[in-house]
Amino acid sequence: MTITPATPSAPPTRRTLHLGRGILTGAVIGSSLAALVVGTVLEHVPLLVGGLAVPVAYGLLVLAAGAPARAREAAVVPRTALAMIESLRATGGEASDVPVRFDLTVAPDDGPAYRVESTQFVNLVDLPDYKPRGIVVVQYPPHQPWEVRIVKRPTPEWEDRASGARIDSVPGPVLAGEPTGRSAVGGYLTLLALLLGAAGVVFPFRAELFGPEDTTARPPLAAGPADSGTSTTIVSAASGTVALGPGQSMLDEGALRRAVDSLTEGEKKGPALTVVVQDRLLTVVFTPTGSQAPGFDLDALPYARIPALVREARTTLGVRSPRTWQVTAERLTGALTLRVGVTGADGVASLEANGDGEVVRRIRAR
Repeated sequence: MTITPATPSAPPTRRTLHLGRGILTGAVIGSSLAALVVGTVLEHVPLLVGGLAVPVAYGLLVLAAGAPARAREAAVVPRTALAMIESLRATGGEASDVPVRFDLTVAPDDGPAYRVESTQFVNLVDLPDYKPRGIVVVQYPPHQPWEVRIVKRPTPEWEDRASGARIDSVPGPVLAGEPTGRSAVGGYLTLLALLLGAAGVVFPFRAELFGPEDTTARPPLAAGPADSGTSTTIVSAASGTVALGPGQSMLDEGALRRAVDSLTEGEKKGPALTVVVQDRLLTVVFTPTGSQAPGFDLDALPYARIPALVREARTTLGVRSPRTWQVTAERLTGALTLRVGVTGADGVASLEANGDGEVVRRIRAR
């Protein structure tokens, strides 16, 4: 609840305290939520723990900092006064106790009368006892005159005073709650602190979150046979497969050519029907003996152009954060054709190149 503009605003010290607390709360919420999201995506345990621990620690700190003030407020003896009901309205509820909004004129013994709005629960049986222009006994903390509560069972002394009292109506403004000193500027600063807190967590991990794993940018591994202890080669009469070990890629310098040579050495193989290249996997299907299927010589592949074609497909076809790529080489249409496909969060895109590695067609992500 807020006080109407005619009511004096909160002291500057309290306004500054509320503003600082709002900014700090926004920063804690933003950083904690970002830490939970980033920690979950990257499976980063310290971030997850921090995202859970920081708001808990902040909540405990706020409780501890406010404990002295709450203790002082609890020790204050409330003041008792008479009040006249200007109007009342039940605001809802179907239980035996319903919330009722009272508009009261409070007449303290040691100060001027004032108008206040208060909501409290009243039993349906007792509701007829509260009528407009009726006199009731109320209590409120001395430092919070807006926290008025109707005393349901006043002492005999106050009950006698209420039965014979007459109170004149007092014009507004109506007190409806504590002046918190909050403003639009405070709300903007809190939102800004929330965004900055989230950005402070996301920014250090931006490369892992948004940067694609570009295998074409990795330094080439030391040259070595594709069928070394870090790769697996399987060759049959109809096909051959080379699977590279962790940390290697078919786009590393010379890796694809060595993998193809490992499939053809020792025994003369016929032309290839199709060649499929993925990051760490090469699959070659050879043309069956005696078949008239259109094959091609593996030496005709533009090995030096394949990394550049993959890089172009990953970066120029509208696929952000591409996850997988695949190069397929075949000669079903009469000429050697290379198709490079890329998949990512934005869909699938591809480009087509001729036997010299020149791009002849592009299909962007949709």
